[in-house]
Amino acid sequence: MLKHGKGIRQGVVIMFMACALSGCASLTSGIMGIPAIPANRVPPEVLNQINKNDLIDISLTRLRQDPPDVYLLASGDVLGVYIENVLGSEDESPPVHFPEDGDDPPAVGFPIPIRDDGTISLPFVNDIYVEGKTLDEVDRLIENEYTVKQNILTLEDGQVSAKIIVTLIRKRQFRVLVVREESGGLEDVSKRGRGDNIDLDAYENDVLHALNETGGMPGVDAKNEIVIYRGLFESGLHRDEILAQVAAGRDPCFCAPPIPGDPNIIRIPLRYHPSQPPRFDEEDIILQTGDIVMIESRDREKYYTGGALPGGEHPLPRDEDLDILGAIARAGGFV
Repeated sequence: MLKHGKGIRQGVVIMFMACALSGCASLTSGIMGIPAIPANRVPPEVLNQINKNDLIDISLTRLRQDPPDVYLLASGDVLGVYIENVLGSEDESPPVHFPEDGDDPPAVGFPIPIRDDGTISLPFVNDIYVEGKTLDEVDRLIENEYTVKQNILTLEDGQVSAKIIVTLIRKRQFRVLVVREESGGLEDVSKRGRGDNIDLDAYENDVLHALNETGGMPGVDAKNEIVIYRGLFESGLHRDEILAQVAAGRDPCFCAPPIPGDPNIIRIPLRYHPSQPPRFDEEDIILQTGDIVMIESRDREKYYTGGALPGGEHPLPRDEDLDILGAIARAGGFV
């Protein structure tokens, strides 16, 4: 009995030593009698045991922004302005600009860019602030500047005597980088893994349009999420230094501290469980110049077979769970 008790004591000591060396305090907590919830009563979403078959696709309307009823001007837009006897004479027809893509109507007038401060410069008058205005509002601002304020053009029966035309030659654009580690809808899977610099027009600078320009929605060889990187070089350098400090200060006798979230990274899930709808705002999916859209591959989501089964490496399905029988069947074994 004494020998048996000594063995028990040694076993307890060894068990505590193993716990201390592993840095895990869960066993100690259980022995101390700390109240806990049985594992069979914990919801599946907490245990991260959600069935893939229960996931549903996110609505595509959440990946694009809601355009305004009327186009609002801003810095980067190029206007077409024709002012009779000021920008062009009545003996000459105003220049006509045809869009390259053919989706927009032709524009009429001389090209006038909207500057960084939101103003346009026209002959003989002060700079006119047009940021956030519509084309009709800019037409009235120009008319008021040349008639009421500067008295360059005259009014007849409440109407300006000269012809004024304001159109939109080119919309402002936002350049973003889209990096796709998967095939991205390409028939030739050998071309998987590429990056594209794309220019998106205003009110089309969102995640859905970026995907459409680079191959469509992610394929089955991609993760069910889209990652958006924002911020400057200094922001990334500062985060890397913080993570290095966290790793250097880890105590091997305790569990590692959680890695802090990156405020410059936005994750947009493409599939979700009905009990956990994703939460993100419209501003999160609107892209700005310098943003990076990342679609990661699922290269590491694999399982391996051997022994009585043909040896091999097989990809795990993305949108469904795989059981033992299914894994054997996929590997070409006999069930």
